[in-house]
Amino acid sequence: MSYVDGFVIAVPTAKLDAYRAMAERGRQVWMELGATAYVECFGDDVPYGEVTSFPRAVQAKDDETVVFSWIVYASREARDEINAKVMADPRLKDDMASAPFDGKRMIYGGFKPFLGL
Repeated sequence: MSYVDGFVIAVPTAKLDAYRAMAERGRQVWMELGATAYVECFGDDVPYGEVTSFPRAVQAKDDETVVFSWIVYASREARDEINAKVMADPRLKDDMASAPFDGKRMIYGGFKPFLGL
């Protein structure tokens, strides 16, 4: 059964090009190391909700864009092995040290699909 890591972050709109470059490098590494899919999405219709919403969840500011991403793996075990390799990969070292967003406001988690994958 597949396994999915999901992420929601707020990226300063002025830094979207830098984020896109970082994401493209990340996609190359994750896919090369065994992920089966890697998707990054810039928020387009993500209203600020009265109680909860994507922007509220990541404390997005007026000058930030919400980014929703996910990575698919063959299994939870494959995900754990791949992520260990990714974290050790020197191609992403600089990206991790100087990410163009506030990692403290990132929401992420691993999910077991029950429909569709």
